Amino acid sequence: MSSPSSPTPAPSAAERAQRQQQVVQALLSCVPEHALLWQTEDTTPYECDGLTAYRQRPLVVCLPETEEEVQAVLQTCHRLQVPVVARGAGTGLSGGAMPHAMGVTLSLAKFNRILDVDPTSRTARVQCGVRNLAISEAAAPYGLYYAPDPSSQIACTIGGNVAENSGGVHCLKYGLTVHNVLRVRGFTMQGEPVTFGAEALDAPGYDLLAAVIGSEGMLAVALEVTVKLVPKPQLARCIMASFDDVRKAGDAVAAVIAAGIIPAGLEMMDKPMTAAVEDFVKAGYDLTAEAILLCESDGTPEEVEEEIGRMSAVLTAAGATAIAVSTSEEERARFWSGRKNAFPASGRISPDYMCMDSTIPRKRLADILLAISEMEKKYQLRCCNVFHAGDGNLHPLILFDANDPDQLRRCELFGADILETSVAMGGTVTGEHGVGVEKLNSMCVQFTTEENAQMMALKRAFDPAGLLNPGKVIPTLNRCAEYGKMLVRGGRLSHPDLPRF
Repeated sequence: MSSPSSPTPAPSAAERAQRQQQVVQALLSCVPEHALLWQTEDTTPYECDGLTAYRQRPLVVCLPETEEEVQAVLQTCHRLQVPVVARGAGTGLSGGAMPHAMGVTLSLAKFNRILDVDPTSRTARVQCGVRNLAISEAAAPYGLYYAPDPSSQIACTIGGNVAENSGGVHCLKYGLTVHNVLRVRGFTMQGEPVTFGAEALDAPGYDLLAAVIGSEGMLAVALEVTVKLVPKPQLARCIMASFDDVRKAGDAVAAVIAAGIIPAGLEMMDKPMTAAVEDFVKAGYDLTAEAILLCESDGTPEEVEEEIGRMSAVLTAAGATAIAVSTSEEERARFWSGRKNAFPASGRISPDYMCMDSTIPRKRLADILLAISEMEKKYQLRCCNVFHAGDGNLHPLILFDANDPDQLRRCELFGADILETSVAMGGTVTGEHGVGVEKLNSMCVQFTTEENAQMMALKRAFDPAGLLNPGKVIPTLNRCAEYGKMLVRGGRLSHPDLPRF
């Protein structure tokens, strides 16, 4: 199924075949034949990322093995004006790696070497295809690790993390990818070498490193990344707190932060989600609770004991009905196992799910959960909620069957409603999953025409021809106008704070 947000009309079979033959012949001068895939059965595995509701087969898949090959491929595609979509492990959840129908998918899976671990400077230099968790495994002998830990860390690659500015359950204390990367090196769409940032504390000129991290593969192709490493804490303990009301749980999150405590992790799950994960991993969750919080403290034993005591007191005062504190590393890992497996657990109870990714002020957590509950009735679909409560990053998982076109339509409307309600509550349409193709329409609600134009101007500065991951992230002016008309006709712009078209 092609995305309704697909930026280009479907080409005819004849046009596709002719263009495919031309591109394959040109790329054979850049890479060996075994590094090119173009037959249907070979390219189908690349037709989507983790957003499986939308699919599009690429014209050609290219799997280079050296930087020289990547440069040659980009130069050839630029000369032929062929779109290029860079791809890592394909674990993204917003369609950022969905192929272009007439373009090349540039798989960087073979760039999977850890080039250097420097315990003195506490850095690691890795290729873009290295798995997130592999960095921590390589740094472990030195008592170090890489802090950002997306739930997909066993599979997702550091290049994809850079593209989406990924976070994880410990981002509240240790930051997102942008806070843990020193340098990114790669090529522009024209095949020109480019370096963002430096291994020093600062780099000359504008801070373009912060611009490329989270740019979703629209500005450059990242091949090598230098990351910061941090010392592994002496001790970590986790509190599991149960609440009989989601508003109490939401208020408890705000109370912890207001008390001046910055936990290593502060996560929240509602009752449907805890039921799904408990059946999957047997984490020991309280199935009678309307919501549970996972609050982690790490550091020296003395620091952890003091912070656990303070957090327990705040949670009790906020109305927690039960509090359990991990007494061993095994128990702590068990507490977290449910949260880390929320997505696969949801996959067990529904043919498909669509994971949203908005961010709201912490004080509105209960409000958005209650609003989502009403939306379940409105769209006649179930939704399980899990999110990084400490920074207000929501991950509602809407359950549906993609084989039913009406369910997919209602799921899309449900998701858009969540995003637009988040904006109305003072939040944003994305936190760490990116825009991709999934949130193009919602970008029309979040940003003005002028703001979208400024973002597109930045892309043009790097990629004047608009060939690198085209048609994603930034909606066109016509698209926003058409979406606005659709919303007005449908009567969905009910929030007074949302812009009118």
